[in-house]
This record gives sequence, C-alpha cells and structure tokens, in this order.
Amino acid sequence: MARNPNGGNKRGANKVPPEPRVIRLIMELRRLGVHDQRVLGAIEKVPRENYVAPQFQDRAYDNIPLPIGMGQTISQPLIVALMTQELEIGDRMRVLEIGTGSGYQAAVLSHLCRRVYSIERHAQLLQEAERCFKEMDIHNITSMAGDGSKGWPQQAPFDRIIVTAASTKVPDALAEQLVEGGIMVVPVGRKGFDQELVRVTRSADGIETKTLYPVRFVPLIAG
Repeated sequence: MARNPNGGNKRGANKVPPEPRVIRLIMELRRLGVHDQRVLGAIEKVPRENYVAPQFQDRAYDNIPLPIGMGQTISQPLIVALMTQELEIGDRMRVLEIGTGSGYQAAVLSHLCRRVYSIERHAQLLQEAERCFKEMDIHNITSMAGDGSKGWPQQAPFDRIIVTAASTKVPDALAEQLVEGGIMVVPVGRKGFDQELVRVTRSADGIETKTLYPVRFVPLIAG
C-alpha cells in the first residue's frame, strides 16, 4: 500500500518516520551538495517507489535514473534535488514543469510551491502520473498532454520553470513566460553530445544565463 506523502493540502498531517533507505538517500544528497532543507524535506516526503515500475521498486532509493517506458527515465534523485534547489522556490510561487514523466519531479515541487503546472507529450505517461497524484492525494498539480516546447501560454506567466528534457538552445518561448525576476533551469545541448544545465533569469533588462554543470537528458521534442 502506498505511503501517504503528506502532500498537496495535507502538509500538516501526521508524519510517517522515514525508512532507512530514505534516510541513506538524504544523507547522500547532503554529501553531494544539496543544502536546501526545504528541498531535502520534499525529497524525503515523496515515496519514489510509487513513481517507478514494479520491477525497479527495490532500487527506488538508489541515486540512479530508472526507465519508466516510452524511452523516458525518472531522473536520479541528485539531479532532481539540484535542479529544484537552483530554482529557489517560494511557497506562494507558480511553477511550470516541462516533461511530467512519471510525476516524481512534480510531486517534489508540489511540497514547495503554491501550484505546479506540468506538461507531458506522452499521454500514456501522463495518465500514469495523474493516477499517482490522485493516489498520493496531491491537489496542487495541474497537468496536460501537449507540446512542452511552447510552454503553457494560457497559464503564464510563471515564477519558475523547470525543463526535464534537453533543448538545443535556451527556449525563447519558455523564457518569455517567466515573470520579471523569474528563474528557469533547462538542460541545453544535443542528444549524444555534451549537455549542460543552464539557469535562466529574466530581468527588466532581458534574459541572463548561467551555465551550471554537465547533465544528460532525453531531447526536448517539439510538436
């Protein structure tokens, strides 16, 4: 039976003591540079085993990516934590996620902000993610199937945007959907070549970018 993650509108519910494997993961993330306590707390609350295939549940808390079908993967916990940390999310913010995947990253974000908007191009993956959100009683995620490269203009602007697929360049359409002072983290590079995580900040003077560290993601596909 799935553990209640105390997510969505039940953040004040009774806490379930973390499993030893969850504690080990949190300690590893700390050693590897994740220092934001809110991010670590969100990682601790989300049962990653609910977002991986049954055959991989015994490895759910290993710090590795795992396949989720449709040629996609659930990112390793370290990358989820570091990307989330770079966003500097406040609890009243609206966050856009490009690439729902299994729903794990969105579930982590749901503990940190007011509302998550998530777009997935594979309807089958989205249906499974939405099933997990319902089972976990998470109510502050709004998701849809669509072309993530275009963002979600009807819901823009967003305080933060996280892209979980690699673009060949910083996506202008997404950067334009940031509020002034907003932050986006996006992998930039081609499949099979070097990719780097880029932090994008929108200011009154335009767009500023900062290259962070090497990453490897599936490509962001338009259409």
